[in-house]
Amino acid sequence: MMHNPPHPGEIIRELCLKPLDISVSEAARALGVSRKALSELLNGHTGISPEMALRLSIAFDTTPESWLAQQMQYDLWKARLKYKELKVERLKAA
Repeated sequence: MMHNPPHPGEIIRELCLKPLDISVSEAARALGVSRKALSELLNGHTGISPEMALRLSIAFDTTPESWLAQQMQYDLWKARLKYKELKVERLKAA
């Protein structure tokens, strides 16, 4: 497991949009989403949905699974930060 993985939005911004030198508005138009929706993703306020993963995979010639895996790793890392706060009992067979 990666320690402190970046939010997938940061990866999109740094590794996909910056090298192409395109604006958020241009990228949103190409992805078929609103500028607000893409901006929220890029700024870490929302995550990558299965539909967005498909859009990203088409736009950047990747797989939707790779985008969803990044989101899952990020979400799991965030959840593990609260591990000790979880009130869960271990279940055992009778």
